[in-house]
Amino acid sequence: MGPLLNDRPVSPAATRLALLNDWQRDFPLTASPFAHIATALGTREEAVLHEFASLHGEGSVSRIGAVWGAGAGGAAMLCAFAVPAARLKAVAALVSAETGVNHNYEREHDWNLWFVVTGRDRAAVDATVDRLQACTGLKALRLRMQRAYRIDLGFELHRDAVPAVARAAAIRVEPVAAADRRLAALVEAGLPLVAQPYDVWAQALGQTRDALLATLARWQREGTVRRFGVIVRHHELGISHNAMTVFDVPDEVVDALGTALARERGITLCYRRERAAGWPYNLYCMVHGRDRGTVLGLVAQAITGAGLTAYDHAVLFSARRFKQQGARYFREDAREAAHAVA
Repeated sequence: MGPLLNDRPVSPAATRLALLNDWQRDFPLTASPFAHIATALGTREEAVLHEFASLHGEGSVSRIGAVWGAGAGGAAMLCAFAVPAARLKAVAALVSAETGVNHNYEREHDWNLWFVVTGRDRAAVDATVDRLQACTGLKALRLRMQRAYRIDLGFELHRDAVPAVARAAAIRVEPVAAADRRLAALVEAGLPLVAQPYDVWAQALGQTRDALLATLARWQREGTVRRFGVIVRHHELGISHNAMTVFDVPDEVVDALGTALARERGITLCYRRERAAGWPYNLYCMVHGRDRGTVLGLVAQAITGAGLTAYDHAVLFSARRFKQQGARYFREDAREAAHAVA
């Protein structure tokens, strides 16, 4: 028997889809958020908690937490190696072993191993890349973000749907204040799956629940948090194809074109990055989908719609995922925060 809605059974599959799809953003900032969701779905709080625990256990949900705005925490950099095919698996393992690496993918290009390095500051990120260069003997592309036009990466999970147009262009925000870094570490780790999870955080931090919720609400208003909600693992949910498309656009028009590209249907990420020797591209976007043809169609539509047909570009499909996890900008604060929660 499934949960009840007006005394009628609700399909477990429908409940599961709603939990995954409808709460990726605007997660309730209330004393009992899971009870709030249960009321909205016409089910029970215990059923919601049980289903979220199941989704986490099977890997469909990585956590309930935040996607940070650009500049909110530490530093990050996209990098790439051109790895001989015979060495790819071994080099990928070395890259994935670095705690500061949160994404590590093989892509269809001569530059075939792409990874994101995060750290407390720019020096820490550079040190990680230096270390990887030394142990692999390879030279990395270092592609720092200059401006974000869309950072969200929410997924529309209804079978035939694609991400909506961007709500607004992303902006760089002020870093999280030192006094709030322990809360940020908890947010990165994920909301506890208990009836009153914000109370757990508040007790660990020695503050009131109302003060903590006010900080989370302010972060969302100011863009420090781009979204707060369910962070799904798209591969596990059937969205297994993605392409990073890169463009060589004159610097004087890149912001206008980047803003236009971010508004196109199907774009999940869009940003400007530094060029590098041997790599002329400065505008990037991501498209995710359930099959290669859908992704290629969305890329083509976006290029036309944003006025980018005249510019050189390359489409780099993901071929293999070696590592994928949330960015951990506040991992140096995490031990203290985790100890307090325990």
